[in-house]
Amino acid sequence: MAWLLLALAALLLAACVRVAVQGDAPAATSIAAPANGALRIATYNASLNSDEAGGLVRRLQGEDDDARKVAAVLQQVRPDIVLINEFDYVADGSAADLFQRRWLERPQAGGGAALHYPYRYLAPVNTGVQSGLDLDNNGTVGGDGRDRGNDAWGYGLHPGQYGMLLLSRYPIDAAAARTFQLLKWSAMPDATRPRDPATGAFFHSDAVWSQLRLSSKSHWDVPVRTPQGVLHVLASHPTPPAFDGPERRNVARNRDEIHLWNAYLASAGHEDWLCDDAGTCGGLAADARFVILGDLNNDPVDGSGDHSVITELLEHPRVLRMATPRSEGAAEAAEAEGGANALHRGSAAHDTGSFGPRVGNLRIDYVLPSVGHRPAGSGVFWPPSASPHAAIVDGSDHRLVWVDVLRD
Repeated sequence: MAWLLLALAALLLAACVRVAVQGDAPAATSIAAPANGALRIATYNASLNSDEAGGLVRRLQGEDDDARKVAAVLQQVRPDIVLINEFDYVADGSAADLFQRRWLERPQAGGGAALHYPYRYLAPVNTGVQSGLDLDNNGTVGGDGRDRGNDAWGYGLHPGQYGMLLLSRYPIDAAAARTFQLLKWSAMPDATRPRDPATGAFFHSDAVWSQLRLSSKSHWDVPVRTPQGVLHVLASHPTPPAFDGPERRNVARNRDEIHLWNAYLASAGHEDWLCDDAGTCGGLAADARFVILGDLNNDPVDGSGDHSVITELLEHPRVLRMATPRSEGAAEAAEAEGGANALHRGSAAHDTGSFGPRVGNLRIDYVLPSVGHRPAGSGVFWPPSASPHAAIVDGSDHRLVWVDVLRD
């Protein structure tokens, strides 16, 4: 009997040592839990994508340090609802399965305890889907590499690249979700149709313009049944206002992708051009509560976008006025990195991503609750360099943004 007890003790000791060596013991979380009854809602451009079809699945099946860091950040913040931008769409859900089971549901080094989301939503996006048209006006259709990506409905090297994934602790009403993947850009009244500045002529021919889709990925309205009632998650990821030419077609598209939400909030029945992929037209009901989530690729002050449209959204009468999420690490990083940051006019503490010395750091990721909520906390997960959690933030060039809300 004594021999058996000694053997069992040795096995238990070996298991403890193995846990410590693998780094599976959860780290203490650096953000306090939400106030009692509050929902924690987040957005995170996780850069979990691949230039090759099937590449994200292969990344998540192997050892991927960036995936570990992304999962660790989510385990630290522990949002109830989170939109993940730049998560490649795989129709059978295998990439989402892998990320949830293999990464989120296992404690990660630098992260917290395992994190389980019983509900999720994913749907097709325009990125990488070939249009069969010469969208970049280079004289050819499709081709290889960037040429092929530029002629897709949204820039991408394969269908589904840079997709979106919504994770939730609470039930998602997928049957009631609305998507606007197919909506034509030309359907928008006063659309910002790109022009060649040298000639004044429209950049796209009428034949191309009449077919061009507005959303570079998709726009989603996904109802989530929370303890506070139904919350409409308005999710998108507009194209960056860059990587174009003097016609600034991506600046124009970014503007109008954001403006879609301004129109959607005009309330149902008042926007008969705004028709979803099922053919239902109109905006969001006037009494609906919502949160706008996503990497909107537009800073209110700095960067190359049309700042007026993001300012219009921030000041929309249906969007809650609240303190801007901030972090100590963002302010420290802007000062340390210099470059374009030295010329920026916006508060560096509000930045949500780090984009190198030429562009600098910007605020482009947003969690915008509707009126009818009361803020109970917010932040950007960007710890200062001296923090033990600073080592997990560079899994992506973006930082997670979170807001805690109570029902007003």
